[in-house]
Amino acid sequence: MTAPDPSSAPFRDLPSLVAEHARQRPQATALVVGERRLSYAELDALADRIAAALQRDGLQPGERVAVCATSSPEYVAVFLGTLRAGGAVAPLAPSSTAEQLVGMAVDADARRFFLDGNEVAALAAAGVVVPADMPVTRLDAHDGLPALAPWLPGAGAKPAPVAIDPAGPFNLIYSSGTTGTPKGIVQSHGMRWGHIQRAAMSGYGPDSITMIATPLYSNTTLVAVIPTLAYGGCVVLMPKFDALAYLQIAERERATHTMLVPVQYQRLMARPEFDRFDLGSFRMKFCTSAPFGAALKADVLKRWPGGLTEYYGMTEGGGTCMLQAHLHPTKLHTVGQPAEGHDIRLIDEQGREVAKGEAGEVVGRSGAMMTGYHKQPAKTAEAEWFDPQGRRYIRTGDVGRFDEDGFLVLFDRRKDMVISGGFNIYPSDLEAALRQHPAVADCAVVGVPSAEWGETPVAYVVRHDGHADDAEAIRDWLNHQVGKTQRLSGLRLVHELPRSAIGKVLKRELREAWGPG
Repeated sequence: MTAPDPSSAPFRDLPSLVAEHARQRPQATALVVGERRLSYAELDALADRIAAALQRDGLQPGERVAVCATSSPEYVAVFLGTLRAGGAVAPLAPSSTAEQLVGMAVDADARRFFLDGNEVAALAAAGVVVPADMPVTRLDAHDGLPALAPWLPGAGAKPAPVAIDPAGPFNLIYSSGTTGTPKGIVQSHGMRWGHIQRAAMSGYGPDSITMIATPLYSNTTLVAVIPTLAYGGCVVLMPKFDALAYLQIAERERATHTMLVPVQYQRLMARPEFDRFDLGSFRMKFCTSAPFGAALKADVLKRWPGGLTEYYGMTEGGGTCMLQAHLHPTKLHTVGQPAEGHDIRLIDEQGREVAKGEAGEVVGRSGAMMTGYHKQPAKTAEAEWFDPQGRRYIRTGDVGRFDEDGFLVLFDRRKDMVISGGFNIYPSDLEAALRQHPAVADCAVVGVPSAEWGETPVAYVVRHDGHADDAEAIRDWLNHQVGKTQRLSGLRLVHELPRSAIGKVLKRELREAWGPG
């Protein structure tokens, strides 16, 4: 028998693909976390027992379970088991406050809440109680018992078969909350199937070994984990990212694929011993979730074997752009071209398509689009744009333009654009200029209120070690490099920028921290 090849098959659900790999290659390694290794047979059997337990406790098709924990084999098994039982998963961020965490689980109408010891302790410390109709199951070992042991049925338990509809919910991912209250994004099995099929061009297969150092609640992570398991490869999970440990594990495991966010690439490439590691096993590296500087892309291409693909898109789906940086080294300042089957348009403030070469808000349409925001029809409507033929697109909130070769150049999120004295100022332009200063290791530009101009741009800067340039000197240097309307009215030195768990700079926090003057 040969392993299933999802790239050319009609719709298959992820749990059935994992079950087929378990039948055909039972001893093949599916998951690695530290010293622990789980074969496909072991992962499949654990997912079966979890699915059977959920069905025993009354989970109905389409209902949700919530999960909040660090990455572990049990986390992956709960994800698969929930899907196999016909349910959908709401993976939640451990970085949330206790109130937010329970609020999201309640919003998801979760029938069960899987937590590890850290989150149980955090809820208890905050005095936040999970509703009585949402039973809590510990996802890690405790009180001398193995993980999940008190709740699971006996070895060999199997769930009742469930037919999975491509239009049915796969997961409910909550937005990071960097722009306000998190919204639940409903993604279907069909949307995930589209991701699996697209992965064929990136060399996934039964011999793939994918390094994962981002959390499992993030769509960034899932778009690499799901195809790896669908093709019968091995997922190597790092519960917490550490640059040196990442390089050591990647060399030891002979990793072939990885998904990282830009700040992780930055920290890896900055390690003085980076070039001493044998990373020749890599076929493809991926990046998404935050701006990926052209100079950093060039450094990765030069020093890290294998291809480099940047994805630009949203958790909500819609249109995705891909930059195969190894094939287009002169386009590193872009996020690439629309992926096959993806339709990307640019629209103005009135919702009209802009003329060729002009900038506009990016909207996209494809087979991979969210069903909508959970229980928020008004927010769903705000995220949609319809062309004159009535076809649905997802709005990104990002501003960009296509160059003469059809590559998308991004400026900024529309909400981050600064309008000062009637002029549009793109923070990304100022950030790119600031990074040319030898003292600047990292930076972010935001708009703050101004009595004179309405808004004015200000900057936060992290200096390289060993540089003593003060804030005023760096601001003065920058203001001599840019146009008069772009000049910074203030600059503050900080030790680090606030970031989400997947590396996005939390600009809302920076705007609030600046204060009124």
